[in-house]
Amino acid sequence: MDGSSTIGEHQLEANPGQERGAAPWLFSRRIDLWTFGGSTLLSLALLAVAWVGGWIDAPLPLWLWVGAVLGVDVAHVHATWFRVYLEPEELQRRRLLYFGIPLLGYLAGVAIHHASSLWFWRLLAYAAVFHFVRQPYGWVALYRAKGRDPNGWERILDTAAIYIATIWPLLWWHGHLPRAFAWFVPDDFAGPIPAAIASATAPLYAGILSLFAAVQLFRWGSGRTVNAGKALVVATTTLTWYVGIVWLDSDVAFTVTNVLPHGLPYIVLVWHVIRRHPRPTRPGLTARVWLEGPLAMIAVLLLVAFAEELAWDATVWHERPMLFGGGINVGDWQSWLVPLLALPQLTHYVLDGFIWRRRSNPELKRQLEPGTDSSMWNATSEAGRIA
Repeated sequence: MDGSSTIGEHQLEANPGQERGAAPWLFSRRIDLWTFGGSTLLSLALLAVAWVGGWIDAPLPLWLWVGAVLGVDVAHVHATWFRVYLEPEELQRRRLLYFGIPLLGYLAGVAIHHASSLWFWRLLAYAAVFHFVRQPYGWVALYRAKGRDPNGWERILDTAAIYIATIWPLLWWHGHLPRAFAWFVPDDFAGPIPAAIASATAPLYAGILSLFAAVQLFRWGSGRTVNAGKALVVATTTLTWYVGIVWLDSDVAFTVTNVLPHGLPYIVLVWHVIRRHPRPTRPGLTARVWLEGPLAMIAVLLLVAFAEELAWDATVWHERPMLFGGGINVGDWQSWLVPLLALPQLTHYVLDGFIWRRRSNPELKRQLEPGTDSSMWNATSEAGRIA
């Protein structure tokens, strides 16, 4: 469920039979806390290590690039294929969409890259930004639906809080270009814009988030149900986006706070869908992964991510010969090759706007609807162990 995706209140209806006093969890209390809180704590722990070690302002070390970028960011992109291209029923259901988007994306990418490589990366960067902004909103909306949170002003406040937590740091970033980090390549963001815009809107940023926190505290103090998962997503999003973009001017800081809280929850979501939609008797990679457990899916994702980064480094970047070996000079073929290598990301951004919509995915509705058993890690089935 990434930036362009939305599992919102218009997509996932609350279960009338759910107990009102119970705090809603998407997967389970333990898994939700590890997924959202754990990914944030991991990113902050890595920041602390970098700070104490004196390499917070150094280039991203190879081991951290492998773990965070290749192992999480690139890998989570390919997790989308488990929802689409490795599910024959889903692929057959919307073949035009699932094959048309990559084809149109590649043709558009080639045309744009031929015209301007900078504008190719700029448009891809803003597509990624939209994708990253929309994902936290999707989590909040799903928690709202499962918790049957009231509409009206509280819904408006929830939406404002999660959007201001991501959009204001982006305004600040655009007002303080260049930074020690970029989304993809240097100068992929347009600007700078006047820094006064971020300064003028800072009180709005602080005010909305403070009001959101005050409402949660009031609900807790008055004995009313607090949607802990929703509050956790808003809190962790606010913390990681502020620390990684505003507070620290560091490629290390931006990378770990950007990719870990974004990619790890998505991988958990995809595994949850696989676990709730077993295919033990049907041949295919998804069925095999369901039989073997989540480590099998992670192994597949890491293998594909390594292959993608090998192709990038050998033909375009030439930055990590220790990991990928020597490269080749593709010359004028870059305008054909770069859009092809970027196609998994672009397809992931676009398709996520469709594959997590409940109204167009009746089976997904059954898998994620409120009130259903979500103990995905503790359950066992006749087909094999789910570890």
